[in-house]
Amino acid sequence: MTLVLDPAAQDLLFREARTANAFTDTPVTDEQVQEIYDLVKYGPTSMNQQPLRVVLVRSADARTRLVQHLAEGNKKKTETAPLVAVLAADNEFHEELPAVFPHFPQAKDVFFAERSVRERSAALNAALQVGYFIIGVRAAGLAAGPMTGFDADGLTKEFFPEGDHSVLAVVNIGNPGEDAWFARNPRLGYDEVVTTV
Repeated sequence: MTLVLDPAAQDLLFREARTANAFTDTPVTDEQVQEIYDLVKYGPTSMNQQPLRVVLVRSADARTRLVQHLAEGNKKKTETAPLVAVLAADNEFHEELPAVFPHFPQAKDVFFAERSVRERSAALNAALQVGYFIIGVRAAGLAAGPMTGFDADGLTKEFFPEGDHSVLAVVNIGNPGEDAWFARNPRLGYDEVVTTV
């Protein structure tokens, strides 16, 4: 095998990892989430854009407000997950470019003056960061239950009322509980995905 990553780590992050649908009641701490973020913040994005914003839903009131916007099949598991994160794209990410892309501070105005351009770039790069976040949860030895079955406009208004964000995903986080996994679904093979030109 040519992969440098230890096979046990490959299993933890990819082969054995699944989307969790049930969790134990073991808490997920702020320290764990900070360690996850401090790892995944290094994932590459275009021009080092960092549009991902994360709201950790901990209080009972916030959980109720969240659950009302979820698809029916996502409500119960979200009500009982130890921690839920709402992940969104900040459409005003370009304001931070002079700090995070310092060798070309003009990029903020040269490339992202138009809102529609910012929204497309924020959605793509924050989606990359969502993927890194899920892998980071797995790297912490926790299970992630990412979902997109929700009223995105309702969630955005609920948790980002200023209107500069777009919710991309909701992720349940914790230790997997009993019957947490569905059977592994098939994946496309290499020859079905990769072509050489």
